Formats: sequence, C-alpha cells, structure tokens
Amino acid sequence: MSVISRRTALLAVATALTVSACSGSGGSGALGSSDAKDGKVTIRWSTWGSAEDLDVFKAFTDDFTKKHPNITLKFEPVASYEDYNPKLLTQLTSKTAPDVFYVGDDFIGKLVADGVLAPLDQQLAGPDSRSKPADFFEGIYGGAKKGGVTYGVPNDTNPEVLWYDKKALAEAGITEDPAALNQAGAWTMATYLEMNAKLKAADKYGSIFWNWYGSTYSLVNGFGGKVWEGGKYVAPSDPKARQAFKVLADGYKDKTFASADLLPEGNGPGTQFVKHKAGFYAGGRWVAESVKKGGDLANYDIVPFPSVDGKPIPSAVAASYLAINKDSAHPKEAFTFLTEFVSKEGQALRLKGGTAVPSVKGADELVTEGNYPAHVRTFLDARDNGFANYPEEVAVPGLTKAVNDHLMKIWEGKVGLDQGLTELQTLVDGMKGKQG
Repeated sequence: MSVISRRTALLAVATALTVSACSGSGGSGALGSSDAKDGKVTIRWSTWGSAEDLDVFKAFTDDFTKKHPNITLKFEPVASYEDYNPKLLTQLTSKTAPDVFYVGDDFIGKLVADGVLAPLDQQLAGPDSRSKPADFFEGIYGGAKKGGVTYGVPNDTNPEVLWYDKKALAEAGITEDPAALNQAGAWTMATYLEMNAKLKAADKYGSIFWNWYGSTYSLVNGFGGKVWEGGKYVAPSDPKARQAFKVLADGYKDKTFASADLLPEGNGPGTQFVKHKAGFYAGGRWVAESVKKGGDLANYDIVPFPSVDGKPIPSAVAASYLAINKDSAHPKEAFTFLTEFVSKEGQALRLKGGTAVPSVKGADELVTEGNYPAHVRTFLDARDNGFANYPEEVAVPGLTKAVNDHLMKIWEGKVGLDQGLTELQTLVDGMKGKQG
C-alpha cells in the first residue's frame, strides 16, 4: 500500500472521517454565487471521504445553517484521496475551485507555494474570528505557514503513538507496563527494543508500522536524530538518524517489525493486533476502532514513542487543514464558515464520538470522555508537543511519497542500507533543487 493509499485508509478515516464539514444544497458557479432574489450567498466547499464517513458533518451543517440563513453550503466531496488533489489542482487552474477546501499535510506546501490560498492572519485575529491563532498548537501547522503567514488552519489531528497489547507482552514474558515506565521517566529506546526482541522470540511481531513519515520520523526523534536542519535534508547523514534507519531495516529483515503496508488484506495490521500477534502497533486514535471491533478493550493501552533517556520527545501528528481559495467571490462568508468549522464549538459538533483529536485548545473532553484507553491523555500530550510533517518537505510536491517509496525499498531489502541512504539523499536534493 502506498503512502497515498495509506492516507485514504488512515487519514481519511482518522482525519477526514472525523474532521468535519457540512453538506448542503444550492448554488452553482465557479466560486460562489449570490441569488439576487433572496440575497443568499452560496459557499462551495470540499473534502475527501466516503458518503458514510461524511455523515459526521451533518450536526455542524445544521447548526451553521440555523445561525447563518443567508449562507447556503454546497458540499462537493471526493470519494478518494488519490482523486482529490488532482481534481483540486485542475479546479484551481481553471478558476472553478470551491471557496473553501481541505488540504492534506503532504500537499499544503505546494498550494502555499503556488499562491492560490488566501492569507488568514488578519481575519483570524479580527473581531469576527471564532478561532484565534492562540487557540491552536504551533507544531501542527506544518507547511500551512510560510514566512510567518498562515494559509490553512488545522481541522483536527491524529498524533502517532504506540498502542500495545498487554496479553501479547505477557505471553512474551514481559512484566513491565510501558505506560507505567513512561510515567516513571523510564520509557527508553533500549527497553522498547528489548521488549521487541522478546516478542519476536515468542513468535510475534514486536511492532507494526505503516511506512509513512509519522512512524519513521517519530522513531528518528526517539534516537535523537535529525531529519531536516537549516533547510537541508540531513537524515541520511545524521548519525543518530542513521541508527534509527538501521534498527528499522534490521527489524524488517528479521521480522521483529512488520510493515502494515505489506500485510495481506484479509490479515492486516488491525487483525494481527487483536489476535495478539504483535506487541505494539503504531498509529493514532483511529486504532481504537480495530480494538473495539475485535479486542478486549481493557487489554490495550497507549504509550508515546520512547527516547534514549526516557524523557519526552516530539512525535509526529497527522493533520489536515481548512483553507480559503484566494479567488473566492465571497471571502467574508468563506471565512465565517472556516472560523466556525475549526472553532472549539465546531470541532465539538464534528468530532463527538469520533476517532480524531481536536486541533483547538479547550476541547480535550472530546478525547478524555469515556477514559479510553487508560492513558488516553497521551494523545493530548503528543498533540501539544508534536509536529506535523516538516514544512521544508511538504513544500516540494511529491517529496514525502518519494521518500517513503524509497525507504520501502530498504525495508524490503531491495537495496542495502548504506546505498539506499546515499540514494535517498540524492533523491531529496534532486527534487528539492527542481522545486527551487
């Protein structure tokens, strides 16, 4: 499964599925339309996801329509993420794009660089804003900010953590609880890898990872490595990052780790996890859906990615953004929609009962209600201190996918680690050079 397919399976389930938007009717035209008879303005907006997924937007839509009878919302969803970006690009080029639209964290940098998004800072700080800049966590803006200017606001998030199976750990002779170790400041990389070795010896996978920046860069951070520095991609040459890559390559080779992308469809990562075939499964809050369908809820918990010394580290946060078309005919109404959509109240309407983590401060109860898993606040800690994909990386169209695809060649043993990392550096420098 490619990183884009993974986004369809995960981010569209984790972010678009539980992020929100609205459905509505009426209106036509390139950007927005106004009916001269009743004075109504139609705001078109779009995201990706199946019809079933997008039902979660109804509560917000109904509330917004009652508050703003002069604004008709016309929802234009696209079923798959693979189709969404090409369609949006075509619409932007032909000046037929919606007024407001979602942008994935792997694509926001391109649209910012293309200059097709409206700057939002003045409106966000203004009197009509329901979502002030200080309401959001700085690290999750990723490529939505450039040169101190904001072009997109996070809809919601899904921080990458390690889910773990207590039964699988016990069957491997592991008596220590990862979350308890974390609370004691003793959740170290050495302890984590030792647990993985014991799980492998017990004929289980130590960890299951998806091949995307969230897991890979979180693990690099856990080793104290660097990915980008001073605008340059340094991961292939940074000693601690190389150490992380080696651990991953060796782990995939000897089957201590499993790539979720390569597991058979009928026996995928969620199934393996609830059948106690793996000790750890890296993912967001969306993993709870797999656990609830087939697992003993009390048997599962979460812990952040470990560090060399047991101290907390920043880990990756999946995000998507709501942005306004720079050419919208109705920028005022478009902003009204955006600011209410991403506000605390808007996220409460959109995310209640879902599997995302709010991007806005003051809505933590959407995650903590139900108190599941036991250390559910780990999601919030990871969000507060985490990072969306590096702005330098997402500014280059297709770079994140190219990096992940190349790393998969290393994980599958199709190219050796040293050669693979040398080629990775050349790949990134080449794509970044073309962009420059």
